[in-house]
Amino acid sequence: MTDTAAPCRARGRRIAPLHAVAARVPHALLALIVLAGCNHKSVEEMETTAAAPVKTITLATTTFEGVVSASGVVAPAPGADLTITAPEPARIVELPKAEGDRVRPGDLLVRFEIPSIATDVATRRAEMETAKARVDNAQANVTRLTTLVEHGVAAQKELEDARRELTEARAVLGQAESAGRNAQVLASRTIVRATFAGIVARRAHNPGDMVEASAADVILRVIDPTRLQVVASVPVADVPRVEIGRPARILLPASSRPEPGKVLSRPAVVDPSGVAAAVRVGFDSATRLAVGTPVRVEIVAEQHPDAVAVPSDALLHENEETFVMVAGSDNKAHKRKVAIGLTAPRLSEVTSGLKAGEAVIVQGHQGLPDGAAITIAS
Repeated sequence: MTDTAAPCRARGRRIAPLHAVAARVPHALLALIVLAGCNHKSVEEMETTAAAPVKTITLATTTFEGVVSASGVVAPAPGADLTITAPEPARIVELPKAEGDRVRPGDLLVRFEIPSIATDVATRRAEMETAKARVDNAQANVTRLTTLVEHGVAAQKELEDARRELTEARAVLGQAESAGRNAQVLASRTIVRATFAGIVARRAHNPGDMVEASAADVILRVIDPTRLQVVASVPVADVPRVEIGRPARILLPASSRPEPGKVLSRPAVVDPSGVAAAVRVGFDSATRLAVGTPVRVEIVAEQHPDAVAVPSDALLHENEETFVMVAGSDNKAHKRKVAIGLTAPRLSEVTSGLKAGEAVIVQGHQGLPDGAAITIAS
């Protein structure tokens, strides 16, 4: 800063010290002399002209994909998951497969002992035998009385009563046979066999254990690891954008390489009070992901050819408007208002305000004023 107590130089002449001048002129005139003689700017008033370093990308047209992003979980496909529970309170007699064992169709998985079922089967069998005997006797009586009526030995009413008895006996036999079939079906559930080739994913009991007839008391779970899908929770607002057959990408948080897939199903009905709906996405090839693995899913919803896109990080938002900083040929940054169309996790489509060939600043643009001098960093 200029020291007002030190001599000032103006146009090569030395100005008398202030204390000498003060003795001869009034104070107001003295102030004018000092201001006229000292015309140098202070260091604080000097403006900088240093250029701000930035990085840019040159825009080119591309096919822009609108993406529906959702969280999901790897799960078996329908028909590739078998969860075994007891049909009634029972004791496990056989459980030959261990967790991790492979199974083939028809392999024994569980054998139960259910005393009540065995008793019921025996009872129903006895009832069927009794009903069958009654039918046989009624049929024989009808045959006999028919002959007697024809010969005038028996009355017609006796024959009608016999026929009525035969009808009732046949109805009772039908009921007994139905109950017997139901008992046999229940008895068949005491033995569970594999319906597809797969692997034992869970075993929660051992032979000799008593188990309850409850969905919570799972004994064994078998899955087919070759038929896995992703059940994605898609926001309800994005469900109309999802179409069956559309390509999708399945991503793990710890991996940068996605697994390709496609949409297999979309919900026909959504919960009006819910925020998400289930969409099934299939893998294009076999996956090594385990059932229950959380993943991210990106479903391609729309495709716009010849679009201009910029990294989402390059956008500047002010109130309701969006801007980018463009590097001009004058080596200055120019603030440009843009309109945004489709968005993806890392890119945004620009529908107006930019064109192919322009250089957009993608680093160093935050806080950069309009018209600031810039230098392009390599």
